[in-house]
Amino acid sequence: MENNTNSYDEKPTVMVTNDDGIDAPGLRALVRVLVSSNRFRVLVCAPDSEKSAVSHSITWRHPVSVKQVDIDGATAYAVSGTPADCTSLGISGALFPSVPDLVISGINMGSNCGYHIVYSGTVAGAREAFFNDIPAVSVSYEWVGGISSVNDYTLAAEACLPIFSVMLTEIRNKNYPLRGFLNIDLPTNVANHKGYKLTRQGKSIFKMGWREVTSERQGGKMLSTMEMETDSAARTETGTSTEAGGHLLFRREVRGAQVDDADTDKQFLQEGYITVTPLGALSQAEADFHSFFKEWLPSVVQRFSSSAL
Repeated sequence: MENNTNSYDEKPTVMVTNDDGIDAPGLRALVRVLVSSNRFRVLVCAPDSEKSAVSHSITWRHPVSVKQVDIDGATAYAVSGTPADCTSLGISGALFPSVPDLVISGINMGSNCGYHIVYSGTVAGAREAFFNDIPAVSVSYEWVGGISSVNDYTLAAEACLPIFSVMLTEIRNKNYPLRGFLNIDLPTNVANHKGYKLTRQGKSIFKMGWREVTSERQGGKMLSTMEMETDSAARTETGTSTEAGGHLLFRREVRGAQVDDADTDKQFLQEGYITVTPLGALSQAEADFHSFFKEWLPSVVQRFSSSAL
C-alpha cells in the first residue's frame, strides 16, 4: 500500500490505537499530548473495551461495529474488534478519508519486552500497520501499582514526542525505512529517565500457572502487564459458586521470576532507560536450533522405520 503523505503545508496525520480500550488513560494522555503539540492531525481507532494480551488476533467471520467517540482535537472511533482490526480498518481508507502517515499504538499499561511482545495486543496494533507498509510504533509504560500514577502517561507521551516528530520528518522526506517497526518502553520513574537506548528484544517472560477458583471474581484481575494486581491475593472468596454451572473454573496466575539475557530491552528498561527496539514480523529460530534439524530431518523416515521393526 502506498502511503498517502500530506504536502508540507499540511500537518502530518497520526493514527492512535491501543489494546487497553479507547477510554484507557494511556491512550487519552497520548492523544492530549499529540493534540496540544499542534503538530499533527490526530485520528483514533481503538477497541471499545479492553483487549489486552490478544496478540495479533483478527475478526474474520463477523463484522465489527464502529461508533464515533468525542475526544477533543481528534477524530475518534471505538471498534468492537481487536487492536489489529482497529489498525487495519483505520488505515484502509474505509473509515477515514486518507491513510495516516504514522500509526502509534499505546500507551500500554505495563511494559512489553522480551517474549511478552508475542502476547501483546499493543505491539500487534503497530505490527498490523507494518504489514501494510505504514510506519508504526508501539508504546508501553512500566506501570507499578502503588508507585505509578495516571500523570506518568502524560510524561511518557511527552518523552516520546521527539521520536514521533523526527520519524514524521524522515517519513515526509522519504528517508524512513519500512523494513520494520519500533517498540518503545518507558521506565516506571519516567520523570527521571536516563535517556533513549537502542535495544534488542530479549527473552524475559513471567512463568504462568493455573489454579482452580470457585468464582469468576476470585483471584483479582490480570493487568495488561500480565501481572496480577498487587492486592489480588487478599481478595478471595469462600463457599461454592453456582456461576460455573457445574463446570470447573481455573484462573491464570503468575509464578516464578522473569528470565532474560544481558543487554536486552527488559534489562535497560529496569535500569531506567527509554528503550527503543526495532522489530520485524518474524521470529527466527536461533542458529543452533535450526542447525540441529539439518541432519535430523533427512534421517526421520529411516529412524522411524528402524524403530518400528
